[in-house]
Amino acid sequence: MRSTMTDHTTTCHPAAPAADSPAARAADPPGTAAASTASAAEARQAERQAEYRALMRKFWFGAAVGAPTMVLSYPWLIPGLRELFPMGSQQLWYLWAFMGIGSFAVIAYSGNQFFTGAWEGLKHRSANMHTLIAIGTGTAWIYSTVALLFPQLFPSKATTDVYYDVTVVVTALVVLGMAMEVKARGRTSEAIEKLIGLQPKTARVVRGGAEREVPVDEVVVGDVVVVRPGAKVPVDGIVLEGASAIDESMITGESMPVAKAPGDEVIGATINGTGALRFRATKVGADTALATIVRMVGDAQASKVPIQRIVDVVSGYFTPMVVIASILGFVVWYDFGPSPAFAYAVVVSVTTLIIACPCALGMATPMSLTTGVGLAASHGILIRSGDALQAARRLDTVVLDKTGTITVGKPAVTDIVSGTGTTDADVLALAAAAERDSEHPLAAAIVAAARERGLETAAPSAFEAVAGHGIRATIDGRVVLVGKRALLEADGIAADALEAEAARLADEAKTPVYVAADGRALGLLAIADPVKADSREAIAALRRLGLRVVMLTGDNRRTADAIARAVGVDTVVAEVLPQDKAHEVRKLQLEGRAVAMVGDGINDAPALAQANVGFAIGTGTDVAIEASDVTLISGSLGGVVAAIAISRATMRNVTQNLFGAFVYNGLGLPIALGVLYPFTGLLLSPILAALAMSFSSVTVISNANRLKRFRLQGVSA
Repeated sequence: MRSTMTDHTTTCHPAAPAADSPAARAADPPGTAAASTASAAEARQAERQAEYRALMRKFWFGAAVGAPTMVLSYPWLIPGLRELFPMGSQQLWYLWAFMGIGSFAVIAYSGNQFFTGAWEGLKHRSANMHTLIAIGTGTAWIYSTVALLFPQLFPSKATTDVYYDVTVVVTALVVLGMAMEVKARGRTSEAIEKLIGLQPKTARVVRGGAEREVPVDEVVVGDVVVVRPGAKVPVDGIVLEGASAIDESMITGESMPVAKAPGDEVIGATINGTGALRFRATKVGADTALATIVRMVGDAQASKVPIQRIVDVVSGYFTPMVVIASILGFVVWYDFGPSPAFAYAVVVSVTTLIIACPCALGMATPMSLTTGVGLAASHGILIRSGDALQAARRLDTVVLDKTGTITVGKPAVTDIVSGTGTTDADVLALAAAAERDSEHPLAAAIVAAARERGLETAAPSAFEAVAGHGIRATIDGRVVLVGKRALLEADGIAADALEAEAARLADEAKTPVYVAADGRALGLLAIADPVKADSREAIAALRRLGLRVVMLTGDNRRTADAIARAVGVDTVVAEVLPQDKAHEVRKLQLEGRAVAMVGDGINDAPALAQANVGFAIGTGTDVAIEASDVTLISGSLGGVVAAIAISRATMRNVTQNLFGAFVYNGLGLPIALGVLYPFTGLLLSPILAALAMSFSSVTVISNANRLKRFRLQGVSA
């Protein structure tokens, strides 16, 4: 017979199917997804509290019966009782009979889940924690009852002692351990419960020309939603009117409020600042960022790390082995043990079954995994599965895409160089006015830079795009040229005075754009994809973790080297075609490296899938996110550092739990079998075995909860 122990929810006590399981979610009508997520969380919380209260009632009943049972089981040791219930008297027989009835009530009420669980396992030809407890307590009760009713069946009168106290106290202690586990399991799920609690209950929408407050699950895509200062954003959307700063820390982990203006995205469950906003809903219900996060975190917590599968195999054979060891222990003590051998054999057999209960072993990995995934989510990191969490611990190489990962992914004006007799503002204003009607990405960067600085730009009266060189425009009667140096030279305009600055900017991987007017060169604008503010810090942190950092880009070697110097990357692979990125990752793997790939674009998806662990920037494409193992909601490279650090801390915690559980079972089993008796004369009591078994479970739970105090050092997620 092989046990089917899987995790702490199935080994220590059966749990009802989760209310937000995939099957339950599939049954939800689309419009109620958000509401069902919140209500499922509340239902889970209520169910957990009800389970805890029920277990505590069972414990108190067992304790109420167990306390007098322990005292009355040994009346000859207590003055006053030894005279009232002398050994071998009819009074003692009636006392033990009364204790037998009381202990049966404890088994039937407080310990019924052990026997029903063991029976269910037997029907499926499997064994689990319930099997051991049921056999142990049941054996003690049956032995005691037979000894009480039919003492003539036993070889000597000394073997007819009863062990009703073992039945009652063991049941009570194990039930208490289960109650503590339920309470602790609730604490490990706090992260996902807090996420669900962020969902606002109502939203203000504009319908029929008037604002109306409706339940959030009634908001549909396309609704215009109004968010007042200090209110929560109910769903995801695009800002139509207003400006404000929104606190997104609860979703992205970003500590600073993010400025929002028309055209910017807002995320549901974030908190608006002092400005009022109107936005158009783009994602509602189960499609919102919050619902996606909750779903991914829940799925990851329900998954298994590879090491857990090994534990499952070991546990699958452990329970039958314990039963066999218990039987062998009985035989050895009965044949070779001291008198009364039969009584000693029963004690050893029952103690072995109880102390070897693999509850702590079953909880060791799931408790740590649940806590670690929740910790990552609180830092804006979504880990898709336990496999990814364990694999991240072994990484030794991190490959970074450049555009959108190390850099912002959007061209911007980084430098302004003004010539003699002009100012930076004049150069930028003229260039922006000339580029107003252009659709070129560099033109958009110039216009955006002027807008950010509050510069007025006149509309051009004439506009001509010179293919491959730039533009020529007429502004307030002035002929303005914006583009390459060749454009100016074609009009006979000298730009030698700006050449040195242009070369310097080019060496920094910036594109120099010349600006001229009235036949004279006025200055330069440098346009580049700027490096993210925290990229250098994050890359330095990766290197401190002992990781090799490689930058992978399709850009030319000169640009790639300049960016690498700026952020501190030593290894650069440049001019890589999109379809070859996965090949480059594979080459590193063939060198024996465990590789992480970090990217955000569609062309990164194959490389993300090829890597041992794929990290998708949350601000990137849906394809990249789907192909990845880890999603960084904030888009910061600091999330990679945080994810790897959390992975290492979680797997270290798992190892500690498994080591403790194996040591407990490894030491407890021989002690329960009596290997110390020949040397010390001591034999472990079944009651102490139950106490030790409960304590081992509490130790595992407490160690897993230590992860909540884990703090990232030196970089923010």
